[in-house]
Amino acid sequence: MAALRSARVLCSARVPLVQRCCVHLGQIRGFASPIKCKAAVARGVNDLRVEEVTVAPPGPREVRLKVHSNALCHTDIYTLSGQDPEGLFPSILGHEAGTVVESVGEGVTGLKPGDKVIPCYTPQCGEPDCIFCFPPRGKRTNLCPKIRGTQGNGVMPDGTSRFTDAEGKEIKHFMGCSTFSEYTVVADISCAKVSETAPLDVCSLLGCGVSTGLGAAWNTLNIEGGSSVAVFGLGAVGLSVIQGSKMRGAARIFAIDMNPKKFEMAKELGATDCVNPKDYDKPIQQVIVGMTKWGVDYTFDCTGNVEVMRAALECAHRGWGESCVVGVAAAGKEISTRPFQLVTGRKWTGTAFGGFKGRSEVPPLIDDYEAGRLKLDHYITHRFHGVEGNLQAVEALHSGDCLRAVVTY
Repeated sequence: MAALRSARVLCSARVPLVQRCCVHLGQIRGFASPIKCKAAVARGVNDLRVEEVTVAPPGPREVRLKVHSNALCHTDIYTLSGQDPEGLFPSILGHEAGTVVESVGEGVTGLKPGDKVIPCYTPQCGEPDCIFCFPPRGKRTNLCPKIRGTQGNGVMPDGTSRFTDAEGKEIKHFMGCSTFSEYTVVADISCAKVSETAPLDVCSLLGCGVSTGLGAAWNTLNIEGGSSVAVFGLGAVGLSVIQGSKMRGAARIFAIDMNPKKFEMAKELGATDCVNPKDYDKPIQQVIVGMTKWGVDYTFDCTGNVEVMRAALECAHRGWGESCVVGVAAAGKEISTRPFQLVTGRKWTGTAFGGFKGRSEVPPLIDDYEAGRLKLDHYITHRFHGVEGNLQAVEALHSGDCLRAVVTY
C-alpha cells in the first residue's frame, strides 16, 4: 500500500505525462503489464508491415523502453533486403533510437522509469572479470560478448522473445534493440543513460551510424593533427568520419563517392579534395596515390563493397598507412589484396560502433552535442511521424538523397 501511495504522489507531481505513466507502470515492482502497440514488423525479405504487437514486461536485468524517435540505418535495410546471414524473420528491426525507460525488471540498477536512454547494439556488461570491458585488454575493444549469442539469435538473454503478434506468435528481436516499435525491451547492459535534456530525435543518431564514423577516426585509427585521410562512401557514416577527422586537425581529407551531390556536404564538414571514380579510367587507388607522394596516412571504407575495401587499403601510405573497414559487406563476400601491400607496412583493420563502449562513452557524446562541441543536426535530411513513417524512411533511404531519416513516434 505504501508503494501505491508513493506512486500516486509521483503521478500528481508536475512531471511530463510520459514520465508519470512510466513511474506508475514500472517503478512498483510487479505492476508492469503487457503493452499492445504498433510496430513495423519485417515478415520476410523486403516485406515490412505495420502491425499491432504485444510487448511483454521486462524480465530480470531487462528494461522496457518507450521509443521516442528512430533513425533508419543502412544495416536495417541490409537485413530487410535479405543480405544479412544472421537476419531472422519475422522480426522487429531498428537500432538507432532515442527512448525513455517505461519499466525495469528485477536486478536493474542505475536506471529508473523516466530516464532517457540510447539503446546500444554493442553491450557493456562492466563486470570485473570481463576482459573485453576491463583493462588490460578491455581498453582495446568495445566488443563485450556477454549477450552476443542470444542477441544474434534474435532473443533476450534468457532465450525467449518479448514480442508476440496478434495471433500470439513469437516475433524476433534485432541487434538487441528492435526500435521499429513504440515499445521495446532490451538488456540493461545495452542502455546508455543520457542527460535529462537530451533531444532524443537528434541524439538517436548516436545509436549507431554517426558514432561509428566518429569513433573509427578517433578510437580505431586515432588519427592525429596534420595527417591525411581518405574516406570512401559519403553516407552518414562516411561524412562523420570526415567530421571527426577535421575535428582532430587532419590537414588533407579526400572524399570519394560516385554521387557528386554529396560533395557539398563533405566540403562543409572538412573535405579538401572530392573525387568521383567515374571521372577516371584507372583504379581509384592509383588516382589517390597519384594525388599524393606515397599515399594517404589513414583510409576508411564506408561502403561495404569489398572492391572498395581493397582500394582503400591500396592507397594507404607506404610504410605506415592504416585502413579501416567500416562498411558491412553482403553475406559471403571476401576481401583480398596482394600480400606485398601489407609487407610494405600497411595495416588493415575494422571497427564496430567506432570502438565506443556504449554505456560509458555514448553519454559524453551527447553532452558534447548539447554544449555545441559536436554538430549533428545536418545529418537529418528527412523526418517522418508514427511507426508508419519507417516505411517512408526506407523509401527515402533508397532515393540516394537521404543521410538519415528520423521517425518520431
